[in-house]
Amino acid sequence: MTLPVISPVEARKMVAGGARLIDIRSPDEFARARIPGSENRPVDAMGRVGDAPAVVYHCRSGMRTAANAERLAAASECPAYLLEGGLDAWRAAGLPVAEDRKAPIEIMRQVQIAAGSLVVLGIALGLMVQPAFLGLSAFVGAGLVFAGTTGWCGMAKLLAALPWNRRAAA
Repeated sequence: MTLPVISPVEARKMVAGGARLIDIRSPDEFARARIPGSENRPVDAMGRVGDAPAVVYHCRSGMRTAANAERLAAASECPAYLLEGGLDAWRAAGLPVAEDRKAPIEIMRQVQIAAGSLVVLGIALGLMVQPAFLGLSAFVGAGLVFAGTTGWCGMAKLLAALPWNRRAAA
């Protein structure tokens, strides 16, 4: 089932009329930037949503809400809509966004930075120092394949435990 898609201006009018604005991103993404007044209800932990005349779901770009439209529709006990273009479109429309630049960047971006750095390091060391260092790149690549197929990422778990991420997890 697809949900109707509405523009940021339409969404703002609906919220002013009592609709709930629900951000389906992860808590670490929500901590860094959010639409004022939105609720954080990650899609993987979504429960029933009702007690409002309508609900408007959003993510960062609109991709996650579109991909999960059927699940979001099933969770809605009232009319539900998707914010076209998500938080990015809301910001582009000149609407207010609450940002906390002191909050750590999202865990998955940290994983991408760390994994990419380790692959480049392994290749550089393998070419300039000792070919055995190429194993580092292979190990990181295998870890990413494992994370993609199982949904469990050891690097994300490790990064989440580091001191700069503890505030966002709380």
